[in-house]
Amino acid sequence: MIPASNPGATERETSEERGRPDLALIVLTHDEEPHLARCLESVGDLASAIYVVDSGSCDRTLDIARRFTDHVAIHPFTNQAEQFNWALDTLPCDAEWVLRLDADEVLLPPLRDEIARVLPTVPEHVTGLAMKRRMVFQGRWIRHGGIYPMWLLRLFRYGHGRAEELEMDEHIVLLDGEAQRLEHDFADWNLKDLDFWTRKHIRYAAREARVLERHAVSGRIDTSGLPAGDSSLRYKRRLKGSVYARSPLFLRALAYFLYRYVIRGGYRDGTEGLIYHVLQAFWYRFYADVKVWEGTRQSS
Repeated sequence: MIPASNPGATERETSEERGRPDLALIVLTHDEEPHLARCLESVGDLASAIYVVDSGSCDRTLDIARRFTDHVAIHPFTNQAEQFNWALDTLPCDAEWVLRLDADEVLLPPLRDEIARVLPTVPEHVTGLAMKRRMVFQGRWIRHGGIYPMWLLRLFRYGHGRAEELEMDEHIVLLDGEAQRLEHDFADWNLKDLDFWTRKHIRYAAREARVLERHAVSGRIDTSGLPAGDSSLRYKRRLKGSVYARSPLFLRALAYFLYRYVIRGGYRDGTEGLIYHVLQAFWYRFYADVKVWEGTRQSS
């Protein structure tokens, strides 16, 4: 277990003596009993401070969090972006670097070692480091279908990054400086069952429907806040705004499935890959279209 973390002058001196990066970990939680200890243990002694921001858990999440750190805050949840930015603005963080992880994510050992090795040598003009996300679904790494690698900016100099204020699909963006990429992966590895997955994506679909309706009118998605070098994310967002959002309802979910599962080779991930891509297309995205259709009928 990681000892309780209390940032202060003595701890920072100890971290420097051990060669540990001056890094704070921020984790947002809500009923994350199956995941939180695994997440925090995966970071090991890389973090000099740990901050957990909870939004009203009813399980043992808070008990687990307090085994690792004294810095546990409770704050009402609106969306991921607002919750994370509240943490940046409110918590007594004075670390040089901030690492953002979801409770169901883990740092894989090669990435943890890479961060420890690379962070002290990062040039001043580099204010963020992007990492590859490895999606693990029902215990299987989903390698195909264009799912991997997905580069996400999750490590940045404190005061130089914030979460985009978006309802869906928010990312951390840099306020200045530039980003570089790390070589190794972290894993998005949820241990809960498919009932949880479908309940969560019902909520996501309602938000996605509102986003799609807005972009069907405008024909674009704002990419002005993204780092200049993040061409892949800019391209995906522009494609979503100019093509997907303006494509026929329901048929676009089918097209999404064929693209991911057939053209991009999602079938190579076996039964888990089939389930993953069917649910992504015909549960989440199809249901988002149902919500758009429902809203259109009610307004007519």
